[in-house]
Amino acid sequence: MNLLSVRIITSNIDGLIKFYEEITGLSFVRYTPEFAELNTDCATLAIGSINTMKAFSEKDIVTAIQNTSVIIEFMVDDVDKLYEKIRTVVDASIVQKPTLMPWGNKSLLFRDPDGNLVNLFTPVSEQAMKKFKLNHS
Repeated sequence: MNLLSVRIITSNIDGLIKFYEEITGLSFVRYTPEFAELNTDCATLAIGSINTMKAFSEKDIVTAIQNTSVIIEFMVDDVDKLYEKIRTVVDASIVQKPTLMPWGNKSLLFRDPDGNLVNLFTPVSEQAMKKFKLNHS
């Protein structure tokens, strides 16, 4: 079994797509006005409007902007450099500026426009780099 994607359900699909494109430098594939995907080498971040949930059930099975327990994480080459680049986009929602975590990642934590936590991190310790099979350059 492989985890392939995480989907955010939102009432602000255009705003979230713009935000994630700005912080990642990647582009979404917009399949419909109600659904888009941002593909990376490892997984996909999907964003669907609240209207897409009608395909699953006529009942209200999700509520947008209610998540308080999930963190969406992206491994990046240099979190300090990226923070400087996206600072104006994320500064109003910063939870933690780039900080070395006990497990060896340097982590930047902030919220997206819907309030979801986003972590951009760079493995920096020997153990963390080994975990992600990175060279020590």
